[in-house]
Amino acid sequence: MSTRVPSTPPLGGDALADLRERLRRFAAERDWQQFHTPKNLAMSIAIEAAEIMEHFQWLTADQGLELDAAAKREVAHEIADVLLYLIRLADVLDIDLPAAAREKIGLNARKYPVRGGL
Repeated sequence: MSTRVPSTPPLGGDALADLRERLRRFAAERDWQQFHTPKNLAMSIAIEAAEIMEHFQWLTADQGLELDAAAKREVAHEIADVLLYLIRLADVLDIDLPAAAREKIGLNARKYPVRGGL
């Protein structure tokens, strides 16, 4: 059974750019830029990631794949928090997040090449 939460549109460069702009406006409207330092944003990412883990803390691997709709929604919100903080951190540091991700996938492919057969 799939635990994938459908997304529309796909999370490509345009969607990330849209989210980045929305987060910029959100922070500016509340005068939060002063708090959006790399240290604070990195700490927030770690905190939100821990909140994801909390949902799975006492579940077996199989139970974690069979979340009910309410639990899945809660996990989706925590995942969204991590994503939004990542986008904001990349923006503050002027990092092209899709380019960095593509580069990292390439580095991982070289570090962990596909091996034939078992």
